[in-house]
Amino acid sequence: MVLSKGDRIPNFELEYDTNETVSNKSLLGKKFILFFYPKDDSPGCTKEACSVRDNFKQISKLGYEVYGISPDSIKKHKKFIEKYEFQYKLLSDPDKKTIESFGLWGPKKFMGREIVGVYRTSFIVNEKGIIQSIISKVKTKDHGLQLLNEIKLLG
Repeated sequence: MVLSKGDRIPNFELEYDTNETVSNKSLLGKKFILFFYPKDDSPGCTKEACSVRDNFKQISKLGYEVYGISPDSIKKHKKFIEKYEFQYKLLSDPDKKTIESFGLWGPKKFMGREIVGVYRTSFIVNEKGIIQSIISKVKTKDHGLQLLNEIKLLG
């Protein structure tokens, strides 16, 4: 399934590092960002997550919560959060059901080879669970700024 601006996000419920859950239902009434990435502590994903961290305060001031989603375990997420001092939650999707429901799992090129993995994509979502913007051309080291600029464009 390919999601577009104006679509309602799919149903999901994922755990994070305190063994609590976040779901599309628990986020109703809040503006939020879901950024999907392939793997904790890999070079590109670390640059992306740190860029989001470095812009988190400004993103929060504009009223948005931030959640990273990858197939990694909660244990790996905890280490990644502690190592880089992320202020936002990383949600664990080990069975990839949520990643697949967002249309973000499939073949892709990596270092000249074709592999199967997560398509690096971010969704900016309003209080009603409607997608306001999708960033599919993620610039890993500048992703926090990409998100900030996109939020400002939304007003």
